[in-house]
Amino acid sequence: MSRKVLLSGVKPTGAPHIGNYFGAMKQFVDLQKEHDGYVFIADYHALNFIQDKEEMKKNIIGILLDYLAIGLDPEKLTIFKQSDIFEHTELAWIFDTFTTMPYLERAHAYKDAKAKNKEINVGTFNYPMLMAADILLYGPDIVPVGQDQKQHVEYARDTAEKFNRIFGETFKLPEPMILKDVAIVLGTDGRKMSKSYNNTIPLFAEYEEIKKCVMSIVTDSSGGIPKNVYAIHKLFRPEDELKKIYAEKSGKYKELKELLIEDLEKFIAPLREKRKEFAKDIPKALKILKAGSEKAKIIASRKMEEVRDKIGVNV
Repeated sequence: MSRKVLLSGVKPTGAPHIGNYFGAMKQFVDLQKEHDGYVFIADYHALNFIQDKEEMKKNIIGILLDYLAIGLDPEKLTIFKQSDIFEHTELAWIFDTFTTMPYLERAHAYKDAKAKNKEINVGTFNYPMLMAADILLYGPDIVPVGQDQKQHVEYARDTAEKFNRIFGETFKLPEPMILKDVAIVLGTDGRKMSKSYNNTIPLFAEYEEIKKCVMSIVTDSSGGIPKNVYAIHKLFRPEDELKKIYAEKSGKYKELKELLIEDLEKFIAPLREKRKEFAKDIPKALKILKAGSEKAKIIASRKMEEVRDKIGVNV
């Protein structure tokens, strides 16, 4: 049987933390063993948040290094940059012409921004159509997402069905692949780990930074087990082993934090060193990205020729 094709995009909006790794990045590495597919840097989506030339460049290179360091293999997955493939924005415009505003008003990002009384730009309002184009151009079988991101794939499916109904069978309907075992990683304050909460442990942190983060973990004084420390620690040791250690060191929060620092360093150090190696030769890393974009361009161009023919602009 042929391998199924997956697709996912990653916004270059800053350095990843261990919550990003266990929440999504690790799954991409695992899935590439049995799937072909595409992982793209969604720089046009990031433009909704980052409007600074140097920051954008830095983040694009940064996320490329991040994914190479954790083990994404360009021989198994095509790694490319969204802005290198103009067919993404061209197809998004075509989708815009038959998509209604009330339909887009259902999008989570739009509703969240509206609820917070934010001034909403067109990019935020319209991002589901660009995302639908991102997905449908490559005909993936599956799009791995968390439960809270399922709507992204639903929008792509709805858009594909509507296009197929109006212009004829053109797009494959992708299936969401809900990552059921995705860990919701708690941050240093006990809430979900998030840059917006300033409670993260960076994925490629140096030892002193790891130490500082762990020592800042909020601990409670009940039960002898620091719950927030334990919640992070169980990502790095089997729970049966961890329960025994925490029972033996009940109430010794400093010792438990020091053990977590050791375990984090053992996990992070190899990734950190791999990233430093890739960072020594940025042109080489960018060649990987360029080669991936060239490969993706062939697929996207072929699909857009079919779309242009279906809508009647090829004369």
